[in-house]
Amino acid sequence: MKFERINKNHVKFTFTVTPAEFEHALEHAYEHIKQDVEVKGFRKGHVTQKVYEQKFGEKSLYADALNHAIGHKFNDALTIKEFTIVSDPLNIDLDFEKISRTESFEVSFEVAIKPEVELGQYKGIKVEKIDTEVTDELVNEEISKLLKQNATLEPKVEGALENGDTAIFDFEGFQDGVAFEGGKAENFALEIGSGQFIPGFEEGMVGLKAGESRDVHVTFPEQYQAENLAGKPAVFKVLLHEIKTKVGSELNDAWVESLNRDGVKTVDALKSSIKENLKAEKEANAKNVITDAVLKAVIENAKVEVPQAMFDTEIENFKKNVEQQAKQYQLDLATFIQLSGLTEESFEEQAKSQATRRVLQSLVIEAVAKKEGFTATAEELSARYEELAQHYKMPVTEIKKYINDELVTNDIAFEKAVDFLVEHSVAE
Repeated sequence: MKFERINKNHVKFTFTVTPAEFEHALEHAYEHIKQDVEVKGFRKGHVTQKVYEQKFGEKSLYADALNHAIGHKFNDALTIKEFTIVSDPLNIDLDFEKISRTESFEVSFEVAIKPEVELGQYKGIKVEKIDTEVTDELVNEEISKLLKQNATLEPKVEGALENGDTAIFDFEGFQDGVAFEGGKAENFALEIGSGQFIPGFEEGMVGLKAGESRDVHVTFPEQYQAENLAGKPAVFKVLLHEIKTKVGSELNDAWVESLNRDGVKTVDALKSSIKENLKAEKEANAKNVITDAVLKAVIENAKVEVPQAMFDTEIENFKKNVEQQAKQYQLDLATFIQLSGLTEESFEEQAKSQATRRVLQSLVIEAVAKKEGFTATAEELSARYEELAQHYKMPVTEIKKYINDELVTNDIAFEKAVDFLVEHSVAE
């Protein structure tokens, strides 16, 4: 096998397929279809390759056989250390007239290779300073949320129904004086202001007192799911039985203990815990924002010509991931895209944008890791394998069947490079 660079990011391989290699490829091709072959006088799946070729001709096996042969040569190409191949074989060149079982013939293909990155400035990148201070006001807001979440509903003895109250009521809907299907319920519980019902309904109930009735006039939305009601006026006859209101818990040590938080038994301890959690959350968010900003700048400062094949591969990966998400919801890709609020065009644009960002980031981070000499120690490798084993609940020996030291080392080096870029940025 010989190869030559045809431009900065593409290499052409030329190789010879020997009669023995092609014979092996033909046998492989026939094995693929053998179970489905039917010839009179033979049981299905028991036809020999020789009989098959006499009946259908050996050329009927050429396409699959050539793919197999080229696949072997491509695997050989992947072992070359001078560059990293980042595409499947492209522009396969073959003279079909020279294909032979008795004489060697030549085949060539091109591949895209990982491009060299010329780094610009990557240390001292200026980024906007992000405030990670946690004030007492923020802590108190979180405590107020907790108190509301743990609030109980209790009967409202006096007063009328208002936003935030829960109404227990009967209702029946009418259109042109005729009750419509699905418009009736008894002892229904509804929090006023929650937006559960169509616009105007909950507002129309405000001011009612327990035991009172009222006609609530509404108009169904134009896009309502029941077509016979969409866009049409209706009247709901409402009878309010009871009003319930939220009564918050009292902030004290007993309530804090009822939350069953490890090591948190007092109000002061709860405040400290919330402050720590908010601080960690703010710092993590700040690091993410800074990381994105730094990487964006480092990419802009770098020079790299990326072969289209790298983008195409990443686009396909993006689409496959989305397809897997759709399958989890038992949806096809087109339906999932539509339910996500995207058109086919905007989805394609999103795939392209995500792929471009991921490819450029990966190349730049790898270049920084290489320039700074980042790698993984034996201790770091061992610790990472243990983390993966715990995450996937598998022994380390099993994990190593799927990944190797090189992949784990690269992963750790990437992380070190990203941390390095963030640590050497300048917040202003």
